[in-house]
Amino acid sequence: MTASPRCALATCDRLPEGSDDARMLAAALAGLGVAADIAVWDDPAVDWSRYDLVVIRSTWDYTDRRDAFLAWADSLPRVLNPADVLRWNTDKVYLRDLEAAGVPIVPTRWDPDGIPADWPEFVLKPSVSSGSRDTARWGAGEEDAARAHLRDLRDAGRTVMRQPYLDAVDTAGETALVFIGGEYSHAGRKARVLNPGAGIEGLAGLGETRGRVTATTATGAELDLAHRVLAAVPGGRDLLYARVDLIPGPDGDPLLIELELTEPALYLEHAPGSETCFAKAVAGLL
Repeated sequence: MTASPRCALATCDRLPEGSDDARMLAAALAGLGVAADIAVWDDPAVDWSRYDLVVIRSTWDYTDRRDAFLAWADSLPRVLNPADVLRWNTDKVYLRDLEAAGVPIVPTRWDPDGIPADWPEFVLKPSVSSGSRDTARWGAGEEDAARAHLRDLRDAGRTVMRQPYLDAVDTAGETALVFIGGEYSHAGRKARVLNPGAGIEGLAGLGETRGRVTATTATGAELDLAHRVLAAVPGGRDLLYARVDLIPGPDGDPLLIELELTEPALYLEHAPGSETCFAKAVAGLL
């Protein structure tokens, strides 16, 4: 008798039961006859060798110990998205690669020496971060606080990103295009998360994202750009999942703000049936 395939959906110890997405995926996989355990990635009691596949889902604390997280991913017999993709995607310097490949990104200055005189509002953030931690929006009259924020990041040895704060964040919001098994699935509209002079405390997905995302329909221009972004990912292969976050630039054309290939919320609850498509993609790989 052949044993049923078994997979693990990796999460973090701050969310041991997994995200909404992970729980929906586990239930959908069970309906297909695939056993799926939600397991904490750094739990020493977990025997990862017993799984045919590990799917990274809500490992939202990896930024605290990125090297340990990547070493763990490297040790797995099979992980998706693949470990080399995780290594590339967990530091936002990947945006340099995408920009060099012709992808229009939100203008970014790397490791700036000071604050800009040409941007009325701007964002400072480290290149390794999730959930807007250590990220802040600054404007006129906040120069001293912005300089202190920049100094703290640089003193900690972190790569700093400085970007203009685009007005479209407050009006149109970000559009998150979700791809499953290499195919476009659905899109969500994300409202503003940064207040002036402040970022988000805690981990994204632990209550902050819910209620701030609504279902939307991607435009042709957004879909075209999302496909260009994914085509520029090193390796040129299909991914189990991807979330492409876009925002309108000053001229209205979409710009890439972030490409999430590691542990993104996929907003399955906003697209009925998407959890089944996700489960079928996983089952097909098993």
